[in-house]
Amino acid sequence: MSNQRFILAGVMGWPVAHSRSPVIHNHWIAKHGLKGAYVQLSVQPEQLGDAIRGLKALGFAGCNVTVPHKVRAMHWMDELHPVAQRMKAINTIVVREDGSLLGMNNDGAGYVQSLRDADAAWRGDTGPVLVLGSGGAARAIVVALLDEGAPEIRLANRTRDKALELAHEFGPRVTVVDWSERNEAMAGISLLINTTTLGMHGQGPLDVRLDALPQTAMVSDAIYIPLQTPLLTAARERGHRTVNGLGMLLNQARPAFEAWFGVMPEITPELRAAIQATF
Repeated sequence: MSNQRFILAGVMGWPVAHSRSPVIHNHWIAKHGLKGAYVQLSVQPEQLGDAIRGLKALGFAGCNVTVPHKVRAMHWMDELHPVAQRMKAINTIVVREDGSLLGMNNDGAGYVQSLRDADAAWRGDTGPVLVLGSGGAARAIVVALLDEGAPEIRLANRTRDKALELAHEFGPRVTVVDWSERNEAMAGISLLINTTTLGMHGQGPLDVRLDALPQTAMVSDAIYIPLQTPLLTAARERGHRTVNGLGMLLNQARPAFEAWFGVMPEITPELRAAIQATF
C-alpha cells in the first residue's frame, strides 16, 4: 500500500462553477498517477480571508485564485513572489511546509506563451497594444507585455479611475483612453486584448467596433467560455489572427501544478480534447 500523501488543491472564486481548472489539474493528477484532487472552492468576497486562512487546516497544498479575488487575496499572503508583487494581483497560492502562504502570479507568463503558441513569430515590441479592462488579469498582462518590450499600452476601462491607477503605477508607456473612445484607440495597434468579463457566458456583450483596427493586428480574449466570443468571431470574419483565453489558462496552470504536486505537466492534445468535451 502506498503511503504517498493525498494532495488537495483547488480554485477559489465567486462564481467558480464555470472554471475548467478542475478538468486540467485532475487530468494531470490521473496522468501522473498521483494521489490527490483539485476542487472548486466557491467563496463569497466577504468570506475570502476565512477561506484563505483555512487552507492549511484543511490540508490544501494551495489553490488558484480567480475573479473577483485576485487583488484582495494578496492581503493574506506571508510572502509575495516578485512578479506578483509588481502585478499587485495573485492567481496562485502555495501552502508551504511551515504553513506560511506564498502568493504567485503565472497569468502574465501564461498569456504571453498563449500568443507564442498561436504565432511562434509573435513579438511584444511590434507596436502599440490596446487593453480593455483594468482588473487582476489586465494587471498581469500589462506587466508581461511591458517586459516583452511593448512600446505603448493603451488602457480603456469602464471606470476611468481604475485605468488611471494602473497607468500611474506602470509608467509612461501605459496611457489611458476613455471607454467612449475605445474603438478609435484601435488605430495603429498590433494587438487588441479584452480582459473584461463582457462577452463571457452569462454576461453582457462587449460593445466594440473593429473598423479602425489594422488588418495585421492580433485579437485576443482572456475569456475562454465560450471559446469563440463575439469579439473573436467578429475579428476572425475580418481576417485577424485570434487567440482565446484557453491557452492562457493552460499555460498558467503548469507552474501552479508543479508547485503543489512536484511535477511539471505537459499540455497535450489529449488534455485539450478533454476540455473541449466540456463545452
